[in-house]
Formats: sequence, C-alpha cells, structure tokens
Amino acid sequence: MQGDVVRPSSALLRASRWPGVPDRLTALLAVQLLSERRDREGLEHFSALSAERPGSALARSLAGVFRARLHGPVEEALADLDDAAERELGLPHYFRGTTLAALPGCAGRAGTAIADLEFVLAVRDQFPAGFLHAVQWALARAYECAGRPQDALEARRRVGHDRDVALATDYVADAEHGIRFGPPRLVERAPGVHLAQGYDFADFGFVVTGDGVVAIDAGSDPRHVEAALRDLREVTDQPVTHVILTHAHFDHVGGLDAFTDAQVIAQARFPEELRSQAGSPPPFPYLLPRGRDHRKQAVPDRLVGSAETLTVGGVEFGLIPISGGESADGLVVHLPATGVVFVGDMCMPYLGAPFVAEGSAEGLFEAIRTVGDLRPNLLLHGHTGLTDNFTVEALPGLSAALRELHAVVLAGVADGRPLVDLLELDHLPEVLRDHPAAITPYLVMRDGFVQRVNRQATGYWRADGTGVEHFSTAEWAVALDLLGGGGPDAFAKTGEELLSRGDPALALRIVESGLLRHPREPALAALRQRLLLALVERNQFLDPFKFAYYAGLAGLTLAPAG
Repeated sequence: MQGDVVRPSSALLRASRWPGVPDRLTALLAVQLLSERRDREGLEHFSALSAERPGSALARSLAGVFRARLHGPVEEALADLDDAAERELGLPHYFRGTTLAALPGCAGRAGTAIADLEFVLAVRDQFPAGFLHAVQWALARAYECAGRPQDALEARRRVGHDRDVALATDYVADAEHGIRFGPPRLVERAPGVHLAQGYDFADFGFVVTGDGVVAIDAGSDPRHVEAALRDLREVTDQPVTHVILTHAHFDHVGGLDAFTDAQVIAQARFPEELRSQAGSPPPFPYLLPRGRDHRKQAVPDRLVGSAETLTVGGVEFGLIPISGGESADGLVVHLPATGVVFVGDMCMPYLGAPFVAEGSAEGLFEAIRTVGDLRPNLLLHGHTGLTDNFTVEALPGLSAALRELHAVVLAGVADGRPLVDLLELDHLPEVLRDHPAAITPYLVMRDGFVQRVNRQATGYWRADGTGVEHFSTAEWAVALDLLGGGGPDAFAKTGEELLSRGDPALALRIVESGLLRHPREPALAALRQRLLLALVERNQFLDPFKFAYYAGLAGLTLAPAG
C-alpha cells in the first residue's frame, strides 16, 4: 500500500460487510465516506450491500444518497430514498432529508425534506449522537426551497457555525472554553448517578448519597464545574463531601477549586503523575480553556494504594487502583449497588495523551481484565465519546483485537518496518467479526495504539534513517521552494493536486511550507484554510484530538446546534 492514502474509512468499508454489524457503524461509514468525498466508492459499496441485504432499508437509503451526489438519474436516487423511508423510521429519514436539501431546488420536494428533518429533531434522543449541525444546515436549505426565508434564517442560526464545512457532530468549540462533545447536560445514568456531559472537554460525575454528593473528577476549569453544580441543585441541595479523582490529567483535576470543603481522594501514584504532567509539553489549543494551565497543583487528602471500600451515606464505592491504559495513577470507582463503574481515561484511544510520554498496552490489557472481573452493568468514561463506544459489551472483543494488533506492531518493529508502514497495514483483526460492538472502538483506538507501541519499542534512530539528521520546518521550506522555482505557484498547485487526490494532510504540510517562504501570498492562505476545514471534516468521527487540533488552527467556533 506504500504511496497510497490510507483513509479512515478503508477498514470501515471491509468491516461493514461482516454479518451482524450494527446500523450505527454503517451510518458512520457513510458519513466518513461523505467527509472524504468518496462518492463513487460509496455508491458502489452501498449498492452492493443493498443487493446482499435486500431487507436493509439503511443500505438502500445510502445507495440513494451517493447516487444523488454523483448527479446520476435523480429519479433512481429518489426511489432508493423513498423506498427506504417507507420501510423504516429513523436514519433513512435523516439521509433522505439531508440529501434532498442538498439537491438543486431540493428536487422540488422541499416539503418532504422539511418533514423528514423536523421528525429527526422531534426524536433526536433516539438518533446516534452527532447529527444536529447537519440537520439544521439541511433544514435551512429546505426552508429556502420552500420560500420560508424567516424559518431558514432561524435554522441557519441554529447550525452553530458560519463556515463552509460539513459537520455531522454535536461538538461545541471555541478558544475561551475549549472543545466539548455536545451541549451541556446532566444525565442520570443510574439511580442517583449523574453524569455531567458537555460542560467541559472531560465528563465528570456526581453520586448522590444519604450524606452528601460524591464527585468523580473535576474537569479542566472551575467555571465548568460550577455550571454543572448549578444544574445539580435542581436534583439535590446536598453539598459535595468527597471528590474522587480517576487520574491526574489537567482535564480531570483543573476544576478542583470549585469544590470547597470536600475530601479529595486519588490513587497513590497521583503525586508522581502530577509532577510528570507538570514537566510535559502543554496541549494544543482547544484542549484547554483560555487562561488555564496544564500544570495544576493539587494535594489529595487521601491516597489509595490498594483496593478498598469507601462508604458515604449508605453508598459503597469500590476504589481500585490500575496502572495501565492512559496513566499509571488510574483509579477505578465501582458502585456495586448499581453495577456502575467509573473508569476515567483507561481506554483513551491514544494510549495516553498523544503529546505526553505515557501509556501502557500491557497495563491496558490488565485494566480491562480488572474491570471485566467486576461484571459491570455500565461503564462511565472520562469523555462522552468513550462512554458511547467503549461499552461493557465492547471490551472483550476490543481486548482480543488490540492484543493481536500489539503483536503485529512488535513483529513489524523487529523486522525494521517504519511507523508509516505499520499504519498502512490498516490491520483489522478477524476476531472482530464475532464482536461487532468492538469494531468502532477498535478503529478509534487503532492508529494511536500503533504509534504509542511503536514509539515505546524503538529508539530515536531508525534503520530507514529516520532521526539520524534533523531539519527544521523552515529548512524544509527552503528546499521545497528551490524545487518549486522560488515562487508560490508551485506550492499552491501541489496543494490543490494533493487535495484532489484525497490527501489534505500532506497538502497542508506543503502549503504551510509555502507560507513560510511566501507569507503574504493570499492564495496560499486561503488554501490553507480550506485544507484545515477538510481535515476537520475528515477527523470529526474517528479522531477527536485531530478534530480539535485542526479546528483550533482554523479558528473554528462551534456553538451548540439547536
């Protein structure tokens, strides 16, 4: 595969043909193909899938989506979309509504598009997370087609952004508060167990007991915690008496100042991890709210060195140290009465934060075993996407698949294969056929896992010459400028060509080199912005850190979609 672009959808295409794959994964593949502009491949794939599975309304609907985008016979596309929507309520209506809205004049069926999209909004809680930006954009177009300009204006306002970027996520992002994975909401996930989502980059929990509230983690900013506490007052007026920290990362301890007079509990290696964090590079923009420092100082009142039980107001909290996954100071919180387990960032897809030297594959495997032995009913992670995807049902298959991947990476390292080759393997373990719930979490985790294991198993010189010499970005820019004849046109032409070939990341590298040499060239600056937005689109589903990185560079502000 060397020389080809390995796109995020490549493994999804293969996995979606397996039996028993949930509709959610099929829909994820479709929106990923749309974000990569792979319309012809999408039509071929979903036409074949629809023929293989004549009972699948979703496959028929998606064949219609891609047929319409390729400007083929509109009647055939509409027949696919209509047949699917008549057979099944739900995703077929979302895809028909958004597709009709994108056609010239809404294909004369603005009323159908509006009905579909308003239906989606009416039952939004029954849809997979992450569709509201796209629904509001399509609704604005459909209202325009129907001659309802005021409604179109209102829908456009509810889109949450004004950029030329196709988003099908519920992310909220700005420089002041950073990225959040949806609008703020306090959700009761089990009796007395409330999860604060969308207030902060990280989620945190509140467990109501007979003698007060026990908080699990503290977000990255006291303002975010205080907002959640105000909403919690609608549930209980009891004070927070304890804060249990699952680990020492800035997005889980940065809001501690919002909790006054609460006992803070952490794992025994928490102080060591906190010192390590303080000596690590800062995260990139949008992962940390403006003005917050990743070097948070915190002194727990109580450290947990081995498994023990804390009882507050008649509620038992099992405190179980783990040393793997993301960091060595992990603390799992088990509520035996409800079967809920707070696992922090045990399953962080990057096997630790990607900008920090941490993470352990072996530790992750042991942590998964430890949590599995608890026989939990529900796992609550430190981030919304992890809770949605890394479920109890997913863990056995995920562990088996990652163990296989671990062996593949180490074998590749021993053979002298460079990192790019290991990533281009696009490895999809067959064991996932029997564990469809693990396919999405595996794909979310795979590339970060490969990079982390490779880095930990190699030195700073590689057999292919990587690391032997070092060149700055400015030096590379000089060399490329020489190749291009000393003008900006070669950079722009190459960037456009790479984008058309489906490689916006490499195109961005070229264009940014061009801007180092020709900083006042408006065509390069405009192309850079287009490339950043293309990378935002491409990474919105499977790589939230890349999404945040490129959104920050683009200065993209996302308000909550209405």
